Amino acid sequence: MSMAVVGMIAGMALGFATYFGGFGAFLLVAALGTIGFVVGRFADGDLDPGDFFRVRERDDDRRR
Repeated sequence: MSMAVVGMIAGMALGFATYFGGFGAFLLVAALGTIGFVVGRFADGDLDPGDFFRVRERDDDRRR
């Protein structure tokens, strides 16, 4: 399934949630969709848990 079709389905789901459930339902569907997307990326192996929790390397030369 192409990303355009997935985007269209997501947009339709958000539209229905907003129309029938109001703004709160819109936010709930958007949050659950984002969580599902991230979990799907983990399942596919495209994303590692460490990507969210890595500490940035500091360049100590900037302080001098």
